Amino acid sequence: MPYLFETEEHATLRAQVRRFAEKEIAPFAHAWDEAQEFPRELYTRAAEVGLLGLGYPEELGGSGGEVGHRLAAYEELILAGKSAGVEVGLGTHGIALPPILAMGTDEQKRRFVPPVLRGDKIAALAITEPGTGSDVAAITTRAVRDGDHYVVTGSKTFISSGCRADLVTTVVRTGGPGHGGISLLVVEKGSPGFGVSKALDKMGWCASDTAELFFDGCRVPVENRIGDEGQGFVAIAQNFVSERLGLAAQCCAIGELAYRESIAYARARVAFGKPLTGFQVTRHKLADMAARLAAARALTAEVATRYQRGDRSPALAAMAKNTATDMLSFVCDQAVQVHGGAGYLRGTTVERLYRDARLYPIGGGTREIMNEIIAKMEGY
Repeated sequence: MPYLFETEEHATLRAQVRRFAEKEIAPFAHAWDEAQEFPRELYTRAAEVGLLGLGYPEELGGSGGEVGHRLAAYEELILAGKSAGVEVGLGTHGIALPPILAMGTDEQKRRFVPPVLRGDKIAALAITEPGTGSDVAAITTRAVRDGDHYVVTGSKTFISSGCRADLVTTVVRTGGPGHGGISLLVVEKGSPGFGVSKALDKMGWCASDTAELFFDGCRVPVENRIGDEGQGFVAIAQNFVSERLGLAAQCCAIGELAYRESIAYARARVAFGKPLTGFQVTRHKLADMAARLAAARALTAEVATRYQRGDRSPALAAMAKNTATDMLSFVCDQAVQVHGGAGYLRGTTVERLYRDARLYPIGGGTREIMNEIIAKMEGY
């Protein structure tokens, strides 16, 4: 279902991504979810059709376009690929590279960005720590300057693509407490003192790897610092707006998929001599799903449109994320209910989506933190 701001160019992009997802993802979605990974080669294939480069400048190997193109493409990956976890795993560079583009030097951009957009390397973002989640200003992973290197000590957790990442945009503390002491370092795979756990066993998003990272006197060249010392929080705050908009769009795509699966099942499943759609109670469930989905999509589209115009309000992004996650929790629950016992079985698309949906009120900032952001920006 296209957003209202979309043009024929977006429609063409959607068709290309749909063909890719139907061929490269959908036939394997359940198997990859059960295996808790997908082939690394998928990054290269996605890069070949321009997916990884959407929204990135052509001079760095990107495909051009803006946020609307990214939202349309990644929505089709979920709808046609029938997997949220694969889309999440393919898209972690979308939160890892923007700080480099915003604050990095030309040399850093040329060194880090093109290999990721070609699918040769995988990028991840590391913020969350075992003792610090949504309170980014309280992170404790310490980076101490030692000549031409920083010595990093600490750990990170819940890092998407953390197991396979070749480079990790890492939030560290180089100064005193609070926002002003935070900086960004790109930690490369194989750096001395850098360790990675095996993939964490999760409820949902199973096809994407999630890891704990360990820094035991890890030596990182000063030339891998993004921006000046103390500028890290600013870059991360800017990143959060686009990340939360992207999460809202993912919710809309997953909700749309769960809704479509429910309609198809309700039309095919016969009970008491007629399809489930012949019962008012089923039709009303589907109607409620459609209404909440439409409302979430409308707000997400408004935030995306404003974002493209330069209005990047943290409060609006938080509103879109909360509205979309509330919708998704409801829609996926109702989708399982419509499917009945079949919806409770592993291997059913809606069962997988139900598990995936539970992450969205937590990841990228909890629902409660979103409300705090809204309250602060609204002045109460």
